[in-house]
Amino acid sequence: MATYKVAVNMEFVRSADMDFRAGVKVAAELGYRWIEPMVHTGYELLSEVGYFHSFSMEEDPLLMAEICARHGVQVASLSAHSPLMKPEAAVSRLTRAAVLASFVGTKFLNSDEMLKPEWMDDEEAHQAMHYTLRRIAQVAARHKVFICIEPHGVYTKTSAGLLKIVDLVPSPWIQVNWDTGNAYLAGIEDPYEALERVRDRVMHVHAKDISFEHSEKERGKVTGTPVGCACGEGVVDWDRVLSILDPLDREITLSVECGTIEQAGRSRNFLNNLLKKRGSMAA
Repeated sequence: MATYKVAVNMEFVRSADMDFRAGVKVAAELGYRWIEPMVHTGYELLSEVGYFHSFSMEEDPLLMAEICARHGVQVASLSAHSPLMKPEAAVSRLTRAAVLASFVGTKFLNSDEMLKPEWMDDEEAHQAMHYTLRRIAQVAARHKVFICIEPHGVYTKTSAGLLKIVDLVPSPWIQVNWDTGNAYLAGIEDPYEALERVRDRVMHVHAKDISFEHSEKERGKVTGTPVGCACGEGVVDWDRVLSILDPLDREITLSVECGTIEQAGRSRNFLNNLLKKRGSMAA
């Protein structure tokens, strides 16, 4: 029987123009014990001047752990989104994220296929992703971290397309991060039936709700969105999502992806109350 813990993706402070340190402090003040930092390579300008929450992997990997410990939070996963169809970028980025994961104590790196270049056809795209995943599966095995691919792009907008990518390279370390909001917005499949089809591969969940207004405006027109509304205030049937995941015999992180600090607070309260009611909250 699955158990669940609630985390927050650091995107929730993007609209407040906060850096990583400030965002961790706010997450702790909201009552979160787990966070999902975004990581990048190089020195990103907005992060360097304190206006963006992403954490540079050029930094000492123990710095992230130190900042989190200072505020009593832990890293549940890393948002290490890398373009699987661009091996020259993705292999390096995911490798460094796996190393960072070892230092901060998480086993989950979340990614997706990202954008397909216009000049690349479907066969070439899957060949490129195969190469990337073949390389990174070896790294994941050494560090014992899961590369969790989510529905977000042109191929992963269907459960069959998502599973095709996950299965390009046979490896227990390549699995699924289910994004409830992206799966709904794609509008191609019933998102709950799609979740049932990929359930056995789900190791992590992006808890993203979609407002009714957002749904009316974009469903069927996009394959994903950066953030949603507060969990429990949109279209997602959370009881049904959890009922589908319940048969899994593992702990699953529900990492909230919302757009504001206030939404993060309401999302935490909603999910914690729902999990307590269901008796399925992790210790």
